Amino acid sequence: MKNKKIGLALAAAVGVLLASCGPDKKETADTTTPPATPTVAAPAFNADSAYAFTAKQVAFGPRVPNTKAHVATGDWLVKQFKAYGLAVKEQKFEVMAFDGKTLNSRNIIAQFAPTAARRVAIFAHWDTRPFADKDKEKKNAPLDGASDGASGVAIALEMARLLSLQPDSLQPAVGVDFILFDSEDYGYDSSTQSDLKDQLSAQGKDSWCLGSQYWSRNLVPAGYKPSYGILLDMVGAKNAKFSREETSRQYARDVVDKVWNTGAQLGYSDFFLFQDSPGIDDDHVYTNQAGVRTIDIIDHLPVGDDYFPAYHHTTQDNMSVIDKRTLKAVGQTVLQTIYNE
Repeated sequence: MKNKKIGLALAAAVGVLLASCGPDKKETADTTTPPATPTVAAPAFNADSAYAFTAKQVAFGPRVPNTKAHVATGDWLVKQFKAYGLAVKEQKFEVMAFDGKTLNSRNIIAQFAPTAARRVAIFAHWDTRPFADKDKEKKNAPLDGASDGASGVAIALEMARLLSLQPDSLQPAVGVDFILFDSEDYGYDSSTQSDLKDQLSAQGKDSWCLGSQYWSRNLVPAGYKPSYGILLDMVGAKNAKFSREETSRQYARDVVDKVWNTGAQLGYSDFFLFQDSPGIDDDHVYTNQAGVRTIDIIDHLPVGDDYFPAYHHTTQDNMSVIDKRTLKAVGQTVLQTIYNE
């Protein structure tokens, strides 16, 4: 199935298309947690605040490019980051979608401690899919995108808020760049949209991750080279499972180990599974191509026939699936990873 996310690296390795096959169920599992390493205590991540940030985005309505809700949400995000004292840049661009529509888009870049030499990037996408094509009853309805979009942005916002409150003596040793991609979820899925035509594939182009594709060709900041990046995608649902995705391991295995070990040390090993999983076509594919070593924290099962959660690309992806413990697990783990630098 040509879903939102498909294994590219794995497909090349085994010579099969994950578009027509499920994930490799023979991926290795490693249940051994490495020894704990010394840490510097990070601020307490506030799951209530992250939940409120998620709900606020959903309240705007589906954040589909070219809609009023999309514009209003983008304006609010810029305002929030500026309110926390971050240096904010908007990368506006137009891009053609698979159906030929021109999408008015903008990537949002917010920098904490912009003069710090060493930097870490936190990526997420802030748009929502315009159609619930995997929904059994409302295939053409737009999504709330509570987990698939809003949750990652909410964690980024809460991290920015917390960092802005810290005195100089309690700030991390690295600068942090929050980079929110637009037009990520307006892609063609051959398994659910066979009645439509993908005009981009005829040009040899990927219809997914349009914002990160544009950013990777037009880096903001110019010449951007952080130590590494962490992509947050579908990170707010109850009982979420994060396995060690193939492309993440290929480009930044040390970062995968940092994050998963930190999660285990904090008591979140029920979320951060020490199991490997196939590669996924997500924004990190393009940030890695741009030279930014990036891992993907994304809710998907490492084994079994159901690769994505039941809410994926359906109208079920609303606030009812959001769980504060999941937001806390991801937010605290990523924040602590940054403070360990």
